[in-house]
Amino acid sequence: VNTCGFIGDAQEESINMILEFCQAKEEGKLKKLYVMGCLSERYLKELALEIPQVDKFYGKFNWNELLADLGKAYKSEFAIERTLTTPHHYAYLKISEGCDRKCSYCAIPIITGRHISRPMEEIIDEVKLLVSEGVKEFQIIAQELTYYGVDLYKSQKLPELIERIANVPGVEWIRLHYAYPAHFPEELFRVMREHDNVCKYMDIALQHISDNMLNKMRRHVSKAETYELIEKFRLLFVRSIIVPKNISVTPSNNFDTAINVPTMPEFNPTVFVR
Repeated sequence: VNTCGFIGDAQEESINMILEFCQAKEEGKLKKLYVMGCLSERYLKELALEIPQVDKFYGKFNWNELLADLGKAYKSEFAIERTLTTPHHYAYLKISEGCDRKCSYCAIPIITGRHISRPMEEIIDEVKLLVSEGVKEFQIIAQELTYYGVDLYKSQKLPELIERIANVPGVEWIRLHYAYPAHFPEELFRVMREHDNVCKYMDIALQHISDNMLNKMRRHVSKAETYELIEKFRLLFVRSIIVPKNISVTPSNNFDTAINVPTMPEFNPTVFVR
């Protein structure tokens, strides 16, 4: 069972699924039960004590141990090979793991640790392999997309990476997921403008628009800077889509400061999708 431990609802769903499989094991419908992922990474010791029916809990990163327990071994020469669980024409492409941001409300750094970028050449090799298997669209993902490269190359390398992916023959669509508004790499706008296969689409974690709440959330961006970023995006592209991830109300604020994503006429024709 792979689990999620980010928010309460996800934790509850994961635990219910584990208990469902525990019952199946007790009924003799399965021999072994293993649990891994974010929930067990965060609460490994507690889960092992509370749900002893599980044969073993693994965290998010020690899947090599799971392979060994199953009598298998990790082979580095097959590192970029995958079995797609999506329709064959598109694939998710993770370019980094972890997050160095310290937002006050977020558990991601606790679960995933520091930001670790994948080497650019490894990513490009994976893209070429997936294209050879029929993939045409790539959904670029990470916990924090725009920080890519800072740890490996000492500067933000997302624009360079996306441009290199765009230049791979056979890549027809590139869509970017989970950007961060502070220190946004604006060179990415040029890449979007010059490459037709890079969608004029941005999934971005705005989270809030109140300066007071942004400070409490430790987002390192202001309302004015957020508006400025959206305005640049709108001016550069005749038609664009921004998918803002927002937190309307947190335990420390009220409905008077709830999120108010700009939808005024001056931001048209940018489309906001919630």
